Amino acid sequence: MRNLPDVYRSVDDIRTALSPLRRDGKKIALVPTMGALHAGHLSLVEKAKEHADIVIVSIFVNPKQFAPGEDFESYPRTENSDLEKLADHDVFGVFAPNGKEMYPNGYATTIQIDGPAIGLESEHRPHFFTGVATVVAKLLLAVMPDTAIFGEKDYQQLCVIKQLAKDLHLPTKILGAPTVREHDGLAMSSRNEYLNEQERTNARTISQTLTTARNALHNGENWIVVQKKALAALKLSGFTTDYFELRDEKHLGTPIDIKGVRILVAAKIGTTRLIDNIEV
Repeated sequence: MRNLPDVYRSVDDIRTALSPLRRDGKKIALVPTMGALHAGHLSLVEKAKEHADIVIVSIFVNPKQFAPGEDFESYPRTENSDLEKLADHDVFGVFAPNGKEMYPNGYATTIQIDGPAIGLESEHRPHFFTGVATVVAKLLLAVMPDTAIFGEKDYQQLCVIKQLAKDLHLPTKILGAPTVREHDGLAMSSRNEYLNEQERTNARTISQTLTTARNALHNGENWIVVQKKALAALKLSGFTTDYFELRDEKHLGTPIDIKGVRILVAAKIGTTRLIDNIEV
């Protein structure tokens, strides 16, 4: 029988467990997740092991980043199977607090961030990055890791968290890890579970459209033309697109040329909203 990783439910417990390891000079990495772990999450764990002696995975479905009517209640919660998956990846432990631990009665603090948080996601989910910045700051302060690993699929979120750590002088290095994809190119996501069979087939259009757009830019096509073609392709596959935009990959501002840029997309098929991006 495999040994499952230890689970820590409180900030005090995880700090107590890590304190002697930190005194012994062990490097600690954190992989923050909302659970429903898949191969993409596990690739973050493997990357974390390259940078630290000790890896902690956090599992917390953060209510502060869901607006009313979004999928907080239905978001998959699969802690038992998550622990089974992590048993094969030599993690030290799992920090899995509940809502009351993270946001006790009387909780009154949030973190507001501008810069890379402005535009794209914030135009459609204005609550989102305040919730993300607040919970990530709390997780980093609870664990105090030397390194934290985030996936590049949520590229704007990665930029926001890097800005957060920089601005607040948090002693954690924020690293991104490449997006892990299904065999047909669809970026792995816990929300892929929501797709029915036809939607899942059509969902591959997102990554295909990103690749086509990147190749067109490399061939000198005008961005407005490229964008128009991409939006048409997504619509034909049943998507309603929130954005399909070209951005500077460091600050997410409007780029001057196609050097150091990314294309970012968010689109909904059925009731499922998917995001993705590609480096140009």
